[in-house]
Amino acid sequence: MVDACVRRDGRGGSPTAVTDDDPAATDADRRAVAAAAGTSHAAFLGPGRTSDGGWPVRFFTATAELSGCGHGTVAAQAVRLTRTPLGELNDRQHTGGRTFDTVAIRRPAGIEVWFDQGLVALRHPAPDERAAIVAAIGLGADDPHPTDAPRIAAPGAPRMLVPVHDRTALFRVRPHLGRLTAACRRYGLLGCFVYVPPVGDQPGAARMFAPAIGVDEDVANANSTGCLAAHLLDTTGGQTIVIEVEQGDTLGRPASVLASARSGPAGITTRVGGLAVVRDGHRRHN
Repeated sequence: MVDACVRRDGRGGSPTAVTDDDPAATDADRRAVAAAAGTSHAAFLGPGRTSDGGWPVRFFTATAELSGCGHGTVAAQAVRLTRTPLGELNDRQHTGGRTFDTVAIRRPAGIEVWFDQGLVALRHPAPDERAAIVAAIGLGADDPHPTDAPRIAAPGAPRMLVPVHDRTALFRVRPHLGRLTAACRRYGLLGCFVYVPPVGDQPGAARMFAPAIGVDEDVANANSTGCLAAHLLDTTGGQTIVIEVEQGDTLGRPASVLASARSGPAGITTRVGGLAVVRDGHRRHN
């Protein structure tokens, strides 16, 4: 069990089950692990490297396999580091058909993990798409952000980023989960990331709702934080940006995710990071 993306003081984080994959297991068996562990996600570590040098890692909720999981990657790479005597592990992970760079570093408060999220595609939602999602999350008349607008961001799986005015509006959000599930499935969205943008040195805040994949509200959605960094960089027209976003407060599990975005010839690429605490389970040296 790993608390992924804890706050700087080591509090909270998203509980994540991490285990070695069993080649004989079925996907139904893997989905059952998350349900039995009582975690929103479970990470399964493959036994050997792929042809391009990546360690295979698969992610499951109780209802589906995911093409990627940010806080799950933080948890998986933290466990991989604990299985070595190293202070820092630079490696590559293979998930969802993509191999990417990772780094895990021992820190006094836990294990700091960063990974390359890759290119993030951005687009404006169609009017009916936007209306359906906004209606499903139940925003009040004064809740939307006055200058920012919803955006679709896809580092692979697309999700809608919906800005609100302040943290009071964020904590007031009470989505209609049935309507949100139907809307996300209709438009092919992973879920909805409702956020307050960071301002200066003040972290942003966010809540992620993804009932269509069996996660009514996520403690920490690291990939969506990377998407937000890409969106903010795109709207400001800069070359680089680094943000911190606090999550999980409404669930009693305070979490924090870091992300950086860089503009390049191919588009906007991002890196996502978080601090993990490995709570229990056996440790093995490879």
